Amino acid sequence: MSEPFVKIDLHGMRQEEAIGVIDKAIASAGPSTYQLHLIHGYHRGTNLRSAIQDWYRFDPKVKRIMPGDNPGITVLVLKELYR
Repeated sequence: MSEPFVKIDLHGMRQEEAIGVIDKAIASAGPSTYQLHLIHGYHRGTNLRSAIQDWYRFDPKVKRIMPGDNPGITVLVLKELYR
């Protein structure tokens, strides 16, 4: 993965499936990948959002977790983007 901002659609996935997909994305993130935008949805995605935040809160590869452009997106920051 060499894109700076990677979008991953997690709609319809169970928590275990989503965590597996996210783990693979983190492991394959290249040196130019700054953020993973995780699209989990809003109405039925809140359980998935909570699981993501709980699971990756202390992951050493994740610098911080922040909300996306809307409530259905969570962003994992892998590297800070300095301008």
